[in-house]
Amino acid sequence: MFTGSYRGFDVTLESPGIGIITFNQPERLNGLTHHTKRDLVEVLTQAQMRDEVRVIVFTGSGRAFSAGDDITGRPQPGGENTVMPGIPRGHDTGIGTYEGLRVNSQPVNQAIRKLDKLTIAAINGFAIQTGMSLALSCDFRIASTEARIGSGTLRFGLLPDEGGHFLLVQLLGVAKAMDFMMRNRIVGGEEAQELGLVHETVQPGELMPRTMELAQELANGPQVAMRLLKSTIYNAAEVTFAQSLDDIAGKTAISDHHPDAREGVAAFRDKRKPRFNAWLEEKEPSEPR
Repeated sequence: MFTGSYRGFDVTLESPGIGIITFNQPERLNGLTHHTKRDLVEVLTQAQMRDEVRVIVFTGSGRAFSAGDDITGRPQPGGENTVMPGIPRGHDTGIGTYEGLRVNSQPVNQAIRKLDKLTIAAINGFAIQTGMSLALSCDFRIASTEARIGSGTLRFGLLPDEGGHFLLVQLLGVAKAMDFMMRNRIVGGEEAQELGLVHETVQPGELMPRTMELAQELANGPQVAMRLLKSTIYNAAEVTFAQSLDDIAGKTAISDHHPDAREGVAAFRDKRKPRFNAWLEEKEPSEPR
């Protein structure tokens, strides 16, 4: 199963292939547990391998997108589709913390970035620490005017150990990232847009309609070319110009020979809107292997 209720979130699928992941623990401000993170990684793996999924949207219920890790110690409610068995948290020793971060916490944001299908964070409220880094891992971010975005780790003398520092440096540059994190700043949606942390800011009632409008646009675009371009853009931020040229040449060897490219050229010649993704629409829903 792909859709359903998991530990800490629900998954729905809307046409044409928009998967919506909604954090469903509003009484905990959608704090994430290690159970939630393991289920998230598996669901994202499922999304990657299922042709019927084209775009993933993340959002939260209640007053928060996700206010960070759930440190209350309360039991995590199970979902009907709980997919990963429990493991010890592993933070009782130094090496346990190191391993826990590498194999349990950090893979969530890595999975979002490695997913070649486009992702959108619809930030409805608090996006703090883990919630912030998860939102920043997405390809697009739309914030409500009620959103509050920040790291907040220094309030507890802790570090942004799930990659928030790297993502902030990518988006803000070193100087602004230093100011943002060292001064423990938490900003609203409009200021986040001014800084470059989010693409758009809308009124609360407009958040999901605008997010779904964007998701529809992305889902109807040429999926193969868009997925190849996504990874190429992120690679370009971290490699040399020569490496970036080689990277996009290899991917162009795929996209140039895809049916979507032929359709795009034909539509241009016929002066009509292209009808991409016929190869997807003709396929049956993916079956587990």
